[in-house]
Amino acid sequence: MTSDLVEMLLHKRGITDPAEQERFLKPDFARDTHDPFLLTDMDVAVARVFAAMHANEKIAVYGDFDCDGIPGSAVLFETFKKIGYENAEVYIPHRDREGYGFHAEAIDSLKEKGVSLIITVDVGTVAFDGVAHARSLGIDVIVTDHHELKETLPDAIVINPKRGDYPFRDLCGAGVAWKLASALLIEGRTRGEASFAAVPEGWEKWLLDLVAIATVADLVPLVGENRALVHFGLTVLRKSRRPGLRALATSARVRLSEMTEGDIGFTIAPRINAASRMDVPELAFRLLTTESDEEAEKLARELESLNRKRRGTVAAMTREAKARARARYQGGELVTVLGDTTWKPSLCGLVANAVMEERGGMVCVWGEDALGRLKGSCRSDGAHSVVEVFTNAKEHLIEFGGHHASGGFSVSRESIHTLPEMLAEAATSCASEARTNAPNESDYIDILLREVSPDFLRELERLAPFGIGNPKPVFRVRETRITFARQFGKDMNHTEVTLVCTQSGVSRRAFQFFKTPTDFSLLPSPGLSADILATIERDVFRGQGALALRLQDILTPR
Repeated sequence: MTSDLVEMLLHKRGITDPAEQERFLKPDFARDTHDPFLLTDMDVAVARVFAAMHANEKIAVYGDFDCDGIPGSAVLFETFKKIGYENAEVYIPHRDREGYGFHAEAIDSLKEKGVSLIITVDVGTVAFDGVAHARSLGIDVIVTDHHELKETLPDAIVINPKRGDYPFRDLCGAGVAWKLASALLIEGRTRGEASFAAVPEGWEKWLLDLVAIATVADLVPLVGENRALVHFGLTVLRKSRRPGLRALATSARVRLSEMTEGDIGFTIAPRINAASRMDVPELAFRLLTTESDEEAEKLARELESLNRKRRGTVAAMTREAKARARARYQGGELVTVLGDTTWKPSLCGLVANAVMEERGGMVCVWGEDALGRLKGSCRSDGAHSVVEVFTNAKEHLIEFGGHHASGGFSVSRESIHTLPEMLAEAATSCASEARTNAPNESDYIDILLREVSPDFLRELERLAPFGIGNPKPVFRVRETRITFARQFGKDMNHTEVTLVCTQSGVSRRAFQFFKTPTDFSLLPSPGLSADILATIERDVFRGQGALALRLQDILTPR
């Protein structure tokens, strides 16, 4: 049975049919996940892996260095380990020295180790040169990826949900890797091979904690099959068997038993990503796969330290980038381009996102890597596709790739001076799209502060996990008065206020990270009457059962 609140929220999401509402509110694993063999060429990939195992070929899993490729690599690594195949290893490229992609130098080093089959994770769909190089060395390649397709494919077995008629096209890279792992287990049991028969039926579901982390971190739509994978992945995560995740949750002061998609996005994923952003990607992989509590605690401490350093560096870059943007741009531009040779490319995506949230449009931020290459990242508010803009400006870029909302590029020193004009021109020729993830006035539901209760939150959480395609509801909290306001944090860049309902006297804490009081439409100050735009969440900083409002804006009462 759905409450009036849930019914209203479902209708705002276009889910009006009672059967579809039931399906949305109660994910079912068997019903909502699809047969991995529906993926084009999955049978070919599985056959090649079995041939490699029967011949004891050395297999390398080549994973991207982010919080999609690393968990996805762990999925395949643990699958080979579970079936007892030991002639396999994992390679994760260095973000700064190598960068995104399938690199010839790495392939050469794998060849020297005797590798004859490479399985990529979250990379490879457009790796024509890398695959051709591998094939010239006698190495076969299975690409597991989810990035946008080009008209042709590399000379490899390509597993990508955007190919063919697979029922759900928006899996993340780790999700595709998990599909390959699942298909291998199905095939092994079908063949009656002893090493597969020994694996408990359904064991692959224990890998869904990794898939959930990657799916949330990679910002793919949390609808359809992804919704089911994250729903059940969170169930696994909350009782995780992984010493590394337990230690990471403890060091980050998050209750593993109450882990939400928000905790993944704001706490777990940034720490995993910090490893590659700060030059040690293998640290995160070891954390996810270690079986030692002692090693897990050590690695979690290292990741925590790296994340603190990363935050400090990003904060300084963001302050400088925002100042430059205000000085150089008037506002409302389709594309904002900022860069500096002292900026670290691995951190540019975080800076681009922060500037984009302030200015909107498409924001590109570039820096110089360890080898002197100019590389950057772009983030879009959804009005324009990053990949489409890149494609329209491809003659000015050395390489590029990504998704609708985010992407990366490299550019020559000659072209960097005209890059703002070139990208702006490219964006102008692209079709503008609705900003599907930016709420508008009709998306808000008016409530009073007295309605915000544990029961209210429990009803909201029936629609979780929230993310792209299923945004967390934003409420307009009416008839409130601010009784306390402060800035907090090391850099005093967070805001906290106390709200009181003028009708009932009920009081609630409200806060927002990385927003100062001047970032809101009204400056929060004691005595101010205002309408509050906010999401509702558990207040993990105030103990079990506490609630808080996450501030979106402070407005003149309507």
